[in-house]
Amino acid sequence: MIRPHILVTNRAFPETLARLEAFATVEANAGEAPWPRAELLRRAAGADGLLAFMTDHVDAAFLAAAPRLRAVGCALKGADNFDLAACAARGIAVSVLPDLLTVPTAELAIGLMLALGRHVRAGDALVRGGGFEGWRPVLYGTGLAGSTVGLLGMGAVGQAIAARLAGFGCRILYTDDAAAPPPGTGRRAWPDLLAESDWLVLAAPLTPATLHVVDAAALAAMRPGALLVNIARGSLVDEAAVAAALGAGRLGGYAADVFELEDWARPDRPRVIHPGLLAHPRTLFTPHLGSAVAGLRREIELAAAGSLAAFFAGLPMPGRLAS
Repeated sequence: MIRPHILVTNRAFPETLARLEAFATVEANAGEAPWPRAELLRRAAGADGLLAFMTDHVDAAFLAAAPRLRAVGCALKGADNFDLAACAARGIAVSVLPDLLTVPTAELAIGLMLALGRHVRAGDALVRGGGFEGWRPVLYGTGLAGSTVGLLGMGAVGQAIAARLAGFGCRILYTDDAAAPPPGTGRRAWPDLLAESDWLVLAAPLTPATLHVVDAAALAAMRPGALLVNIARGSLVDEAAVAAALGAGRLGGYAADVFELEDWARPDRPRVIHPGLLAHPRTLFTPHLGSAVAGLRREIELAAAGSLAAFFAGLPMPGRLAS
């Protein structure tokens, strides 16, 4: 039988490539940066399968450049950068990983909350700058104990965040419908969630309904001095509005692992992070590290490769979204 040709768009673990090479011819990106779009489209022409990552945007242009494409195994959870309807119309199978990214993303959310509230960035700069001579009455921050945390998104990640916050003695509220909300949590309408929360943590998928759900109006409705944390998708927030709220002193701080410029499916997305966010001292950013735990990343890639292996063996494809 002719072996399928699999295109791996970003650097992958050797174990991942070995898994693919067991049944396919593999063409893999060995660098740390994604291929430029033109090069990716050129390489896609010969691909029967695609091992895709967060940097990929499978749209009509990509599909037109990949006439042989039959399956996409995504090493990620959210498929908002993939045109699932167009894939389905072509009969292209698309799989995602609904569970493996949950725990590390929830852990990062807690880390960002602690670091933002307790001024870890400013404290580190003070020590490294040579200005530390012992304790001083400075950098008093905000803890988690006894605070009210509002969660936008009570899916798997939201529930994992809530479970970890329970140990801090937080009051946890949420706004969306949850099939099985964790014990001790309370549901609120969106305006009430904004008004009651000391922390607002975003853990929802990007959809037309959640695009810029945190806009100037939502920020104005938040409790003065509240802290905002985004570990979901950058475009859940209007970054310009967040920068303005920080500049005006209405928002107490903003931490994010995701940014609007990453949401490739938005043709109007910003191409840079808002400079007002980068310049403000009460911000804290990580470069999309939600699942960046070495052992878990290996497991994620192997699972995506396994989905492709199942498809090309004629077996049910785990995590399949489109057919």
